[in-house]
Amino acid sequence: MKSLFGADGALAREIEGYAPRTGQFEMAQAVATAIQQQETLVVEAGTGTGKTFAYLVPALLSGKRVVISTGTLNLQDQLFYRDLPRIRSALKAPGRVALLKGRANYLCRHRLTRAVQSAGRHEVVRLAELQQWARSTGSGEMQEQSVLREDDPLLPKVTSTADNCLGSRCTEFEQCFVVKARRAAQGADLLVINHHLLFADFMLREEGFGQVLPGADVVVVDEAHQVPEIASRFFGTRLATRQLNDLAEDTVTETTALRDVPDVRDAAVQLAEAVATLERCFGPPGARERFEQFAQRSGARAALDAVDEALHGLQGQLKAIADRTPGLSTLNGQALELRERLASLSGRGSEEKVAWVESFGRGGALNSTPVRVDADFGRLRESQPSAWVFTSATLAAGTDFGHFTRQLGLEGARCLRLPSPFDFEHQARLWLPAGLPNPNEPTFTARVTAEILPLIEASGGGAFVLCTSHRALREIAASLRGAVEYTVLVQGEGSRTELLQRFSADGHAVLVGTASFWEGVDVRGLALRLVIIDRLPFAAPGDPVFDARLAAIRESGGDPFNDFQLPQAITTLRQGVGRLIRDPADRGLLVLCDPRLRSRPYGRKFLGSLPPAPQVENRAEAMAWLQSIRPAAPRPARVE
Repeated sequence: MKSLFGADGALAREIEGYAPRTGQFEMAQAVATAIQQQETLVVEAGTGTGKTFAYLVPALLSGKRVVISTGTLNLQDQLFYRDLPRIRSALKAPGRVALLKGRANYLCRHRLTRAVQSAGRHEVVRLAELQQWARSTGSGEMQEQSVLREDDPLLPKVTSTADNCLGSRCTEFEQCFVVKARRAAQGADLLVINHHLLFADFMLREEGFGQVLPGADVVVVDEAHQVPEIASRFFGTRLATRQLNDLAEDTVTETTALRDVPDVRDAAVQLAEAVATLERCFGPPGARERFEQFAQRSGARAALDAVDEALHGLQGQLKAIADRTPGLSTLNGQALELRERLASLSGRGSEEKVAWVESFGRGGALNSTPVRVDADFGRLRESQPSAWVFTSATLAAGTDFGHFTRQLGLEGARCLRLPSPFDFEHQARLWLPAGLPNPNEPTFTARVTAEILPLIEASGGGAFVLCTSHRALREIAASLRGAVEYTVLVQGEGSRTELLQRFSADGHAVLVGTASFWEGVDVRGLALRLVIIDRLPFAAPGDPVFDARLAAIRESGGDPFNDFQLPQAITTLRQGVGRLIRDPADRGLLVLCDPRLRSRPYGRKFLGSLPPAPQVENRAEAMAWLQSIRPAAPRPARVE
């Protein structure tokens, strides 16, 4: 490792701009040891450590079969198309590598053909362009095409899910992009997947596409702080109204050419009507409540019974003709599965699982989520006896890894914490505004807005305003648009990718966001020089799963606040803070507006977990720092 990561090593010779880092070398040594001894390793590597190289080098040199799981599709692509080729070239590492995503990321030839056959006038042109792309693409990955946007309603009609895939009965099976990707994955020495696929492969191995994980000697889980939440989704049960609507729509499409099955189409229409009634029973978008609360709402229980009856009727009709086409057979199985899922979700929860309901813009979903996932995750790891490496920039609450390791049952793991190599003493400043009211005061958000306006002017824009609620986001965004002459970008008014591109290109914009902008966002350079966080990110009470987990800790004799709420909030805050300094050349100011950082004893724990940026004493100092780092370029015209 020393010869590879040193100043005269292979990485420095072969990779332009590479510079040795002590933390990267220490992590690479630890990963190599974990692989050799088939151990479990948990590594917190601060921003700038270079953790991707630190696990890729020992993984490639181990001669073992490696699976790397990342947090998002963007990180998958970055690792596979940018980092991995450079490392393989530098090391002259042989072996086969593959990239595998969930099936919804690949074009389904069968569903494309069917969509063309049933297309409306407004869909014909886009589908024709998609067919042309399908004839030229090698991978079938939907992100390669430019015909459909990520929110296009045609997208689910030309991709498949585990529910509606025909599997080996499909006439396009041998040409299927998912099948080709899975076959390449099974033969790879190093495979790059994402966390959703990691769990889906474990939970849905009966899909018929073979197994990806078995045979892996090493599993590296990057962005591992996301795993407990993702695990709770996969180890639970979920039924969304959209799935029921898709079943009804797919049934009508599948039977369009069959003249002798009007009863089946009628049953599908009845299901769609019953679902429409159920959709009206859900609350406002984003609302979450326990199932028993939802069931007590006027008409909800009757609507659920009507959906169950309609599902039963449709499944009976499909069963009678299931042998006529593979599509009808799949729909029959899908209807049976959804009815069984509805029956299991239409009741009270238990000590182990929480029954709850989530509302969307239209309709919602019934859920059953485990209170704890450590035992289930333990089963996954036992099914794959390998070396396991978990890494992220934020896994510890301060220096304590207990919050992360307890959730996944990793108490016996070796833990390593490596600080960021960035020079925060010279690159950043921290300001805690004085005199703001407590966050529960009705004037808090307005006062925060007034406090940050002079800072945004002093920095010449280039600011992230990270909020802990959509209500605060709307209020702050509206106030800023009436008060600053810079472009104000707001979460929800475009995709995250689009907003980030506009922010970076502008150089003086202000972006107001909530949860999705607290992590996984990498804006380097002076386009981002000011990060403002309105309040400490404690999870709001009232969420059914969160409240059940606190109750379980309390009943077991633990302290819900110190054992769960506080470490979770510290980890989340560190993710938001990590947006500011992403490169050795970055400069910026971090503003934390929550007065509890000064007034409450736990404030010291939050501050002690942050990078060591010097704290300024007053607003004048904060503005002077911003004015010293702002770009000299002229102020752009405002564009909304």
